[in-house]
Amino acid sequence: MTDAAEGAARPLIEKSDSRRPTGLLLVAVPVLLMAWLIIWPIFNAFWRTVWRPDVDGDYGFNLSSYVFFFSDQYSINNLMVTLWTTGMCALLLLLICLPIAIYLRFSPGRLPAYVQALAIFPMFVPSIILAYAFIRVLGPNGMVDILLNSVGLPKIRTPYLTPWGPVIGLVWDNIPLTVLILLAGLGSVSNQAIEAARDVGARRFQVFWYIILPRISNSVLVAISFAVLGIFSSFTLPYLLGPASPEMMGPFMNRTFREVNDPLNAITQAVITFGFCIAFGLFYVRSVARNQGK
Repeated sequence: MTDAAEGAARPLIEKSDSRRPTGLLLVAVPVLLMAWLIIWPIFNAFWRTVWRPDVDGDYGFNLSSYVFFFSDQYSINNLMVTLWTTGMCALLLLLICLPIAIYLRFSPGRLPAYVQALAIFPMFVPSIILAYAFIRVLGPNGMVDILLNSVGLPKIRTPYLTPWGPVIGLVWDNIPLTVLILLAGLGSVSNQAIEAARDVGARRFQVFWYIILPRISNSVLVAISFAVLGIFSSFTLPYLLGPASPEMMGPFMNRTFREVNDPLNAITQAVITFGFCIAFGLFYVRSVARNQGK
């Protein structure tokens, strides 16, 4: 019994100093890859935009590209439409995905399984296929127009090539990840807590506000952070579904680099985009750090 007790008390992961180098070596490869493929290009891009040669060829500190970006109305309009699209998508994702996740968590039977399959279906559809389907359904003379005309109704004003085009596509594309993260967070809400609240007379909204929402607040922040990071830097759907002007930062960077042949301003736009994304990323890091501290 003494041997059994000693075996049961032995931790699965040794904490002795001799095992620490092995753990550090295991994480060294992904950390070095992240530093090489992500962190180094960011610092390199930032350095190339602020340390540049002047007309005499002498290198020095220069912020003229950033001054040009924030003084150019077209660049400001593109940044504003990117922020508007990102905020609108985040709001719609929360309004659409939170009820779906709550329904999937607390509803019995087979129907929630079919609803979950439909909710994660966009995960398996490439963005370019989604854009093609969007154009064929909601575009000019698309399926919706044909159905409306067949019953004598007027045509709809299509969102294709308007700021709402990328919003619809990006929301549909980000529903699976948002639902799965919220559903994982709802796993921490026990049925006993819901039943206890109902026993003391709590209504549905009170159960949601005082029992469910406080327990999934971190999951909501993580889901919105992931969605915002992907939407702010998205390219395919804004390029195929959005207007030519103003345009989101992804198509704007591509056009500045390829069509205008201006790599300096394209890199400046990329650095500014990264600056906004890192602000959103701090919400995710803060949520993870808060969970680790509990």
